[in-house]
Amino acid sequence: MTTIYDAKSNIRTFEGFNPTIGERVLIDPSAVVLGDLTIGDDVSIWPNCSIRADMHSIRIGDRSNIQDNSVLHITHASDYNPAGWPLTIGHDVTVGHSVTLHGCTLGSRVLVGMGAIIMDGVVVEEDVMIAAGALVTPGKHLESGWLYAGSPAKPLRKLSDAERRFLSYSATNYVRLKDRYLSQKR
Repeated sequence: MTTIYDAKSNIRTFEGFNPTIGERVLIDPSAVVLGDLTIGDDVSIWPNCSIRADMHSIRIGDRSNIQDNSVLHITHASDYNPAGWPLTIGHDVTVGHSVTLHGCTLGSRVLVGMGAIIMDGVVVEEDVMIAAGALVTPGKHLESGWLYAGSPAKPLRKLSDAERRFLSYSATNYVRLKDRYLSQKR
């Protein structure tokens, strides 16, 4: 298989895998996305993000936003981990500035605070907040309805009803901002 690796383009094919991009998506020209990547509708990927689906798949759900300087990658299959771990992000997810997501699964309506790191094999259920700077260590399971914080991350407290509503608001706010940016490009 031929690889098209055009350093002039920020949307790249790798080993025959072309990113699949939904409707009304904003990918900043400084972000790099490549490989076996599926991006849902109304997603925004902000400046200097690296989304590299080169050895496993990455899926980003509708209305999710990946903010500036975030790094999204996978865990490849090997003798140490025969299936590897893809990266899966649900719908209406907010990924804050400078977040690292590696081979993990995020449910819908999750907010990942700035600078957080979520490691291999982690599963985050729906309706979860992860505090800025949190470190979620490999294989952890974060239950729905909680705020997690610390290094290593631990459940801090149950989310209030207002915080649960904020999870959807945050994603919707980024869809509106993305639409403003897209309207400027015309």
